[in-house]
Amino acid sequence: MKTKSIKRDKVNIITLGCSKNMVDSEVLSGQLLANEIDTVHESAKRDHNIVIINTCGFIEKAKEESINTILDNVELKKRGKLDKVYVTGCLSERYRNNLEVEIPEVDAFFGTMELPLILKRFEADYKGELIGERLLSTPQHYAYMKISEGCNRTCSFCAIPLMRGKHTSRTIESVVDEAKQLVQRGVKEVMLIAQELTYYGLDIYKKRELPKLLNALADVQGLEWIRLHYAYPSKFPMDIIDAIRDRPNICNYLDMPLQHASNNMLKAMKRQITREEMEDLISNIRYKIPDICLRTTLIAGFPGETRDDVE
Repeated sequence: MKTKSIKRDKVNIITLGCSKNMVDSEVLSGQLLANEIDTVHESAKRDHNIVIINTCGFIEKAKEESINTILDNVELKKRGKLDKVYVTGCLSERYRNNLEVEIPEVDAFFGTMELPLILKRFEADYKGELIGERLLSTPQHYAYMKISEGCNRTCSFCAIPLMRGKHTSRTIESVVDEAKQLVQRGVKEVMLIAQELTYYGLDIYKKRELPKLLNALADVQGLEWIRLHYAYPSKFPMDIIDAIRDRPNICNYLDMPLQHASNNMLKAMKRQITREEMEDLISNIRYKIPDICLRTTLIAGFPGETRDDVE
């Protein structure tokens, strides 16, 4: 007598937004796989029956993309192509109440810090011993590594503190352990990410400890490149530059969002720095490392901006 076979669940995680969201998706993937739940990332095969959408809610275009992605997958569910659609990430964190009303077909919405609750939907347990274990979605030779969560800055244009909460650093030991695990898996380069790298350590060590973390990571055997993303110029600790200069496997590269060059706009944006202070900072950085590569982001069209501000 034939028995009816029960098809196992297969989860596809769709990631929208920044590299920090990508790391969150990789961690979620690792937890699901550790609980023996078949999981893929950004799969185009359509052989999955459950979708988890990790959304972005930072700017209007990102919100629009997130909502469209949710609606596309809800439509697949209506047509019987999917059994469940779950939504997590920044958009869900900030607008959950509205989304639950507007798109009731979604099976559940989760905030940015609710990984254990997502796992409960799969009758899975959060495995604390898997810190650092994740399903990498980047090419094997590099990986993003999140050293903290949240942000204490109060920039007037940014909703990240509303969506990600206060700044929370990981310990130096946990970051180094993760780096070692990544190296064992073939990773040669790690890109350090956070909402604000220079704030690292203030909450748990009571002082800025990014240089200490950098030196600890530079000692990891087999880690050939370490790259810094999102280091704010305000109150920038120059001993970060000393670590970059002195350690050969820390890239001569710094991602520093300046956002504007007009003091009027910097004040309106609540950036806690002036143009003159930024010029001095860049000059001092280049004095210590003349060939450093500086990447930045700038905002145009901020409310109140004049032609003189643009010039």
